[in-house]
Amino acid sequence: MDTPPTLPAPLPFPAPLPWPVPDPRAHHFVAHCSDMHGLVVDLVVPERAPVYVASVLETSRELIRHSYYRYEFTTVAVTHALFGLERALAERLAVKKPFQKLIEQAAKDGLITAGLADRLGAGRLLRNKLAHGDLTGSALTPVLAVSMASAAFDTVALLYPSPAAEAP
Repeated sequence: MDTPPTLPAPLPFPAPLPWPVPDPRAHHFVAHCSDMHGLVVDLVVPERAPVYVASVLETSRELIRHSYYRYEFTTVAVTHALFGLERALAERLAVKKPFQKLIEQAAKDGLITAGLADRLGAGRLLRNKLAHGDLTGSALTPVLAVSMASAAFDTVALLYPSPAAEAP
C-alpha cells in the first residue's frame, strides 16, 4: 500500500516577526486600538446565520478592528463579507447567478429593500474595481468599511431572521 505524499516542512522565518505597530493612517480615525471596538460594535452576526456565513462575517468584523495595524484590512474586510453574502444569497434563493443578479432577485422577491440592494451594489462595484486593479487596498477608511460591511450584516439578518423577528 502506497503512503500518501507529505508536505515539506515550512521554511523558518529568518528572524522572529516584529510586534505589530499602529498604521499611521489609523490615527486619522481613532486615538487608540481600543477605540476600534466602538467602530464595529454594531456589526453583530445574526444568531441564525449558517456557520460558514457567521465565520466570514466575524472575520470581516475582526479585519476592520485590526485595520488599526494594517489600514488595507478595511478593504479586505468588505470584500470578505461580500463573498460570504454572495454564497448566502445563492443558497437562500436556491439559484446560481452572478452576485448582481442575486441582489436584484432578493430585492424583487422582497427579501431585501431597494435601499439595501443599492448599498450592496456599491459594495459589489468596489469588489469588481479591486479585482480589476482600478482601486487599491487602501480605498476605504475604517468608517466607510463599517458602513459597507453593515450592508452584508443587515442582509444576512434579513435572510436568516431571529426567532423574535419571525414572531407575529
